[in-house]
Amino acid sequence: MPRRALPHVLLLTLVFGLSGSLATAEHAVPDESELRAATARFAPVALGADVSALPEGERRALARMIEASRVMDSLFLRQVWAGNEPLLLELLGDDSGLGQARLHAFLLNKGPWSRLDHDAPFVPGVPGKPEAANYYPAGATKEAVAAWLESLSRDEREVATGFFTTIRRDPDGGFMAVPYSVEYQGELAQAAGLLREAAAATAQPTLKAYLEKRAAAFLSNDYFESDMAWMELDATIEPTIGPYETYEDLWFGYKAAFEAFIGVRDEAETQKLERFTSELQWLEDRLPIKPEWRNPKIGALAPIRVVDLVFSAGDGNSGVQTAAYNLPNDERVVAQKGSKRVMLKNTQEAKFETVLVPISKVALAPADQESVSFDAFFTHILMHELVHGLGPQTITVEGRETTVREELKELRAPLEEAKADICGLWAMQQLVDKGVLDRAYERTMYTTFLASSFRSIRFGIGEAHGRGQALQLNDLLDRGGFRVNPDGTFSVDETKIKDAVTALTAELLTIQAEGSYGKGKAILDRLAVIRPETQRVLDRLTEVPVDIEPRFVTAEELTDR
Repeated sequence: MPRRALPHVLLLTLVFGLSGSLATAEHAVPDESELRAATARFAPVALGADVSALPEGERRALARMIEASRVMDSLFLRQVWAGNEPLLLELLGDDSGLGQARLHAFLLNKGPWSRLDHDAPFVPGVPGKPEAANYYPAGATKEAVAAWLESLSRDEREVATGFFTTIRRDPDGGFMAVPYSVEYQGELAQAAGLLREAAAATAQPTLKAYLEKRAAAFLSNDYFESDMAWMELDATIEPTIGPYETYEDLWFGYKAAFEAFIGVRDEAETQKLERFTSELQWLEDRLPIKPEWRNPKIGALAPIRVVDLVFSAGDGNSGVQTAAYNLPNDERVVAQKGSKRVMLKNTQEAKFETVLVPISKVALAPADQESVSFDAFFTHILMHELVHGLGPQTITVEGRETTVREELKELRAPLEEAKADICGLWAMQQLVDKGVLDRAYERTMYTTFLASSFRSIRFGIGEAHGRGQALQLNDLLDRGGFRVNPDGTFSVDETKIKDAVTALTAELLTIQAEGSYGKGKAILDRLAVIRPETQRVLDRLTEVPVDIEPRFVTAEELTDR
């Protein structure tokens, strides 16, 4: 394999000058050919956007946003593992073929563990991937941190379990919460400066407001106003930058990882999807749960944006690529403004053609393969993001007000992804029945969803989306909505699939409404597994890419790297 240009190395602006030693635990690791075969599961794809219509000031603003996003890579590396930055320095100094293969894999995975292979290490001398990431003190136990959290007052606990603090040792050896603005002060000051430069360059008022407020949030650690401004953002450029998802915190699911997505808006496609916004309350009112668990008035804003991705970084570009996202996660913002759904159309098109269509030729019965459609794939991803904002969010458990996130802890991510998948499919059927979606979707949406189940499971059941998808596939098989054919292919039972989808939607929403950690753990333990019939299909997909590896050609043109 020829040596690839790896511009991501340049992103890590604050790595140099750091020192540290690696853990000494030895693991069996892949050799060069094995490692290159592993990274080849990500098919290289050029991703870009047409920015020719943007005025010079907007192009300059876009370039500064890309540069600020590159800082998120450095921050995310620190959050994943304290040893990531010194390890990167070692890999940069190894010009051998094996060294370059390890560097490539490291940049793909944002660390020395393969996210597709249950976090197996591919660099000698590293420990197992820490479940606590680098959010909690080295050497601390989950039980000790949990006991400390329980000892805090309500206000102190709110800070300590919040998205934007790390937990560190205090001078007396106890625990304390440290704001991100302190923990990552240098990097955030750099990113804030770049965002202020972008704000000065743009002539779009809502974009300027968001960039200025997000820059201020990096320094104050108060992200509320900038999240509110992001909800009101209406511009040709759609930036998302900061700490958002909590997937890396496998102890409690509390701490947000830094990421960035910078896109250019597709106005025509965005307008096509705006009609779905008005259907959200109608869908909420029909969720298959107790009426008292439904939200009588969801957030006033629920904008949908279709963009072509120009650049992504940090948690937004680690391993499997994001196809869409629904943010923010702050329950206060969601209650007041709703949430925004951003569809990354060029990413989705690349995934569909490169991954999903080839999977369908192996996993599905021949009669079903022609029913796999991009429209159904795209619309289900949209509905997945839409229904993230539906259903229980703030709940009451044993007389106290709390949130689904706090009650379900590390189970929240896979259960929420499963809920969004299956409830999104349920919502599509509701909109077909109402006449909002064409009746033809009944022929394509379930088959496309089934093929995409294998796509997501290949991400690995240690990852939230893959784990949630395994749960769904097994449940729908058990309920008869899907079936395994004598030749080992899978197909949809049209007489049972609708009821099966509704039943699983109800079960997952009920677990969230009750805040039941026990029920959540039980359903994941029982169903989030790879059964033999599924493994046999996976074994036949070895020649099909698992996902894409984007090269951001427009970003390179705008920033000369």
